[in-house]
Amino acid sequence: MDETMATGGESPYPEMIRNLPEVEIPLPGIRGRLLQGERRQAVFFEIEEGTQIPPHSHCAQWGIMVEGRISLTIGGRTRVYEKGDRYFIPDGVVHSATFPTKAHVIDVFEDPARYKPKA
Repeated sequence: MDETMATGGESPYPEMIRNLPEVEIPLPGIRGRLLQGERRQAVFFEIEEGTQIPPHSHCAQWGIMVEGRISLTIGGRTRVYEKGDRYFIPDGVVHSATFPTKAHVIDVFEDPARYKPKA
């Protein structure tokens, strides 16, 4: 099987991740693969360069940068994260993000229904 996700380019994710269900995401430039647990879910994201995620809040979220760079604002504080960096967004805290490069990010969400698989 080809080493890319549907958006093209090389993916750092192995086939077992790329074959997970794709999630429904209402924002352009973002694709994700869902690993569903009973009490949590993990999403393996691929985000295109220039993508912006507007301010929003939801359940607690922990993430790690696999590749690329993100300018992430959590509760009014902005920091740039790169490969290997981790972040935590507490439940209900407003956050937003800008992606100056293509990025691959793994996020774990406290809410097991945060994302739904595409139908």
